[in-house]
Amino acid sequence: MSAAAGMNVVPEVAIDAGRRSRVWRTAFRSVSGIVAIVLMVIVVVLSLLSVFGLLPHDPAAQNVSQSLVPPNSEHWFGTDQFGRDTFSRICAGLASSLVIAIVSVTFAFLAGTFLGVIAGFYLGLVDRAVGIVNNVLFAFPSLLLALALAASLERSWLTVAIAIAIVYMPIFARVARGPVLSLRSAEYVVASTAIGRSRISTLMEHVIPNMRGVLVVQVTLSLSWAILTEASLSFLGFGTPPPAASLGGMVYEAQTLSSIAPWMLLFPGAALICAVIGLNLLGDSLRTALDPKTGGR
Repeated sequence: MSAAAGMNVVPEVAIDAGRRSRVWRTAFRSVSGIVAIVLMVIVVVLSLLSVFGLLPHDPAAQNVSQSLVPPNSEHWFGTDQFGRDTFSRICAGLASSLVIAIVSVTFAFLAGTFLGVIAGFYLGLVDRAVGIVNNVLFAFPSLLLALALAASLERSWLTVAIAIAIVYMPIFARVARGPVLSLRSAEYVVASTAIGRSRISTLMEHVIPNMRGVLVVQVTLSLSWAILTEASLSFLGFGTPPPAASLGGMVYEAQTLSSIAPWMLLFPGAALICAVIGLNLLGDSLRTALDPKTGGR
């Protein structure tokens, strides 16, 4: 009996490991996957330069005598109207954007997935209550809702993260609810409850693990949306407060000076585009690789 059980377990583990390996190979051997990896490596490396204090200049240090200096060997991306190094500020802005995006998406993922799972699994009053909350939040345009939340609280990076998290929480709830509705009637889920397993145990062991693919893709795409939302809030004056660097704030400051100092607009915009496109391409590659219709081919 034990030998038979062991024979059954090993192939299942091997098949699962083999499938995960095939999914990752499929995701990153395509052109979009390769481009996504290259862009994200650039974004992460630049962010880490700021995190570990390896920047060539202090991103907040002002030097009026060096204002609006074009790109050169000392200031690779030039300087702004206050003489601050544009390259250093871009690195600091990318680090700030990634931190805000990770914090906000993590909160939205945990809260939204929890609400979506219990709504789809328990149905009834719980499902209706979660649906009402989602519909209320979906009734507002995401940027306007984030703007209203950010404007009503004290301005800080944490305020921006909370505002973005609240905006994207119903998206995760809706994404999680759909698979749960189909999984709750699956034979192995019904069998688990029939043999006396609690609903919590059934959820943790049989339902949630089968949603990993959908949630991984949604997290990746939400990170790109969160970075874009943070930049939009900073552009409108409700994002990361100065003197902290923000890509959206840098683009805003460059508006009136773009004709005489185009590097102030070009380089922060390019950094923002790299981050957003890289995460979008990464999410699309993972979605294609995890699609059961293609089998990861």
